[in-house]
Amino acid sequence: MSWRALIRQELKAIFTNPSILFTVFGGVLIYSFLYPLPYANQLPREQQVVVVNLDQSQLSRELERMVDATPQVALTQRVTGMAEAQAMLNRGQVQGLLVIPEFFARDLLLGKSPTLAFAGDAAYFLVYGTVVEGLAKAGGTLGAKAKVIRMVTSGEHIALASQQHSPIHLTMQPVFNPGMGYIDYIVPAVFVLILHQTLLIAVSLLGCGQRTLPLVPGQPGYWYQSPAWQLVLVRAMVFVLIYLPLVMYYFGFSFTYYHISRLATIADLLAITVPFLLAVIGLGMILGHLLPRRELAIVVVLLSSIPLIFSLGFIWPVSMIPAPIQALVQLIPATPAINAFLRLNQMGAEFYQVLPLWLQLWGQAFAYGAIAWLLQRR
Repeated sequence: MSWRALIRQELKAIFTNPSILFTVFGGVLIYSFLYPLPYANQLPREQQVVVVNLDQSQLSRELERMVDATPQVALTQRVTGMAEAQAMLNRGQVQGLLVIPEFFARDLLLGKSPTLAFAGDAAYFLVYGTVVEGLAKAGGTLGAKAKVIRMVTSGEHIALASQQHSPIHLTMQPVFNPGMGYIDYIVPAVFVLILHQTLLIAVSLLGCGQRTLPLVPGQPGYWYQSPAWQLVLVRAMVFVLIYLPLVMYYFGFSFTYYHISRLATIADLLAITVPFLLAVIGLGMILGHLLPRRELAIVVVLLSSIPLIFSLGFIWPVSMIPAPIQALVQLIPATPAINAFLRLNQMGAEFYQVLPLWLQLWGQAFAYGAIAWLLQRR
């Protein structure tokens, strides 16, 4: 079979298969809007808090106003007893509580350390962290203000007291995530994984479906009429051409739509994209030969998605992942691809700094392509 005829047959097999079309185009497009949706607000804000003010002083009411002014929490309820506040927290009416102890203002002005008690709903760690951060920030600010007042009353100049009330001044400057949000942190890596999983499903669906079709005497499928090496090359070329626009859609429109930073050049992204797609296509062809039924391609790939997310090193720290799992995920093309894309696009690395990852992707592309060729010959 000629190259032109084989390419035409391959395109026809892909674009007349509803399962492949929905996986490739529907999956990529739907996930580009569906997955970032929970992170659209970047961080939890204005979590509802109830306060138990046992002091009822001017200073304690000022603390209440400062708590309400923080972007993390909103003071929505005031009660007189701890039991009532705990009941509201248990019922889910509020996400946190603050207890201002008796003699709070007196102890603070005397230089003692009053104890503020606050709690948050730890069922959702993002909510809990936000509540604790907001309450701690308000309490620390009021404590610093009281210390400055004591220094001024002792004869210290107010400008000097405002600078020296704390022995350490911390200036935080986020480097790779300027907005300190979850979209910039999680979405770039997950987009690469989505491309990996959808392409893996599509290629394995096509290969497994063709392999398991019953043979019709005198009418062999086109995949039997060409040399194995020719079919592998054409299939790889066709899927690369299909997925290059989808990669550009993710790294172009989607990144702009979600205001995700882009620091890599087009040439660098293309240099990583081509071996990444070839490696995934080779792995997909191997799955297509090994799986007994085509529907298992979707099951196997989808069930592996959650373990992969926590094993690739961008959500769970690599140092906390067991060494055997780290070694195993190096066989997955998404591992070097995610690390390379994040370093180039989000961290501004030079290409020579991701050269080992680039070589790893090319090694996977050639290795998986060779195995797919051997299986196709058999």
